[in-house]
Amino acid sequence: DAKPGHRVIGVSIVLARGRTVIVADTAVHDMPNAEQIADIAEEAAGFARRMGYEPRLAMLAYSTFGHPQGERSERVQEAVRILDKRRVDFEYDGEMAADVALNARAMAQYPFIRLTGPANVLIMPAFHSASISTKMLQELGGSTVIGPLLVGLNKPVQIVSLNAKDSDIVNMAAIAAYTAGT
Repeated sequence: DAKPGHRVIGVSIVLARGRTVIVADTAVHDMPNAEQIADIAEEAAGFARRMGYEPRLAMLAYSTFGHPQGERSERVQEAVRILDKRRVDFEYDGEMAADVALNARAMAQYPFIRLTGPANVLIMPAFHSASISTKMLQELGGSTVIGPLLVGLNKPVQIVSLNAKDSDIVNMAAIAAYTAGT
């Protein structure tokens, strides 16, 4: 069961080139609507804080601030408007492509962007895009991907793939133990 006031989501932690980036939702919501994307963002921001990071969320899409336009990006744009109405206490912006979200020089081309620096939490528009990107990062090398971790549950429960290495299991257990107390 979900903790009271929380939503169950999946997150993966990507460690690459001296950076840590949290990716959500990597395990639960297949094709979330705008309200669910906003919920995922709030839960992911809380997880980032519990892990010791001040969250800067990028709501990802294939487009950046309406260019090119598309139906799938509209859900992400609506999620941003929902977060605006909720008056959340973390940085967020979107919709934007991953390169803009993660690269300060690319961000500089959008002077109206609300993030104070590159994102450390990426909110994916759908489960399949999150799964594809995190597995690709893991397989291409140069990155350590921990997850997917289930967040928002009463008890720590994690999913470990059949091809998990010893280090994957140790990483998952360490995160589960750390987050169990928070």
